[in-house]
Amino acid sequence: MVSPSVLMLLAWMIIPLSMTIYFSLMRYNLLYPTDEGFVGLENYYYFLTDPGFTAGMSNTLWLVGSVLLISVVLGVLIAVLVDNVFWGRGIVRVMLISPFFIMPTVSALVWKNLLLNPVSGVFAAIWRFFGAQPIDWFTQYPMGAIIMIVSWQWVPFAVLMLMTAMQSLDQEQKDAARLDGAGPIAIFRHITLPHLMRPIAVVVMIQTIFLLAIFAEIFTTTGGGPGYETTNLAFLIYTQALLEFDVGVASAGGLIAVIIANIAAFMLIRIIGKNLTEKY
Repeated sequence: MVSPSVLMLLAWMIIPLSMTIYFSLMRYNLLYPTDEGFVGLENYYYFLTDPGFTAGMSNTLWLVGSVLLISVVLGVLIAVLVDNVFWGRGIVRVMLISPFFIMPTVSALVWKNLLLNPVSGVFAAIWRFFGAQPIDWFTQYPMGAIIMIVSWQWVPFAVLMLMTAMQSLDQEQKDAARLDGAGPIAIFRHITLPHLMRPIAVVVMIQTIFLLAIFAEIFTTTGGGPGYETTNLAFLIYTQALLEFDVGVASAGGLIAVIIANIAAFMLIRIIGKNLTEKY
């Protein structure tokens, strides 16, 4: 009964992948459509030796690692804070997770034009209020600006997952710990944090997969610059495909990105995914 669905899913996956593999082995540039032919692994060599590849790899790793660290740390702290009962907690929870549902392009434009603009932005007004010189974030600290934008989008996802996990925490354990003289830090370290290890592992695995493909925020704000300062693998592939019109090299880059994503997923499942089956 499920065969049609399985066949459709396989076709949905295999056909684009097969076409990507085919074009990655061909010399195919849209500017010279008649000049095509089989080139073997030449496209892969060209992509791997491109000056932007090393920068793209390092920027990708730096972006993913920074956003994961910020998301997990802030996600845990915020989830623990909003787990306490206070007036307006429902409204606060909705506001905390709302940035996750904003489209990346809209979010990037808001940060670029309303918050980080060195002339009319909110941050610039705060800087001037304290007598400091406003910072041109996208010129002086472009990668820092991208990390702020992406973190603002993904921290709510971590908050949502961890906040939901906090609902299943046994309150009797916390009450017993308080009766035994345990303080808030001891309760967090020995009860709350171990309870959150499984959802943290899920947050890290899901976010890593999506963060490897960050594109809209970079395209909307910095365009990969200055130079290669904010160019990641996804933007480098876009550059080859739609700026240089080299379909062959872009296809090779896409397959390299897929291999890197699968390696990252495999490592995360082996290292972090063990938390999903461990008992505390």
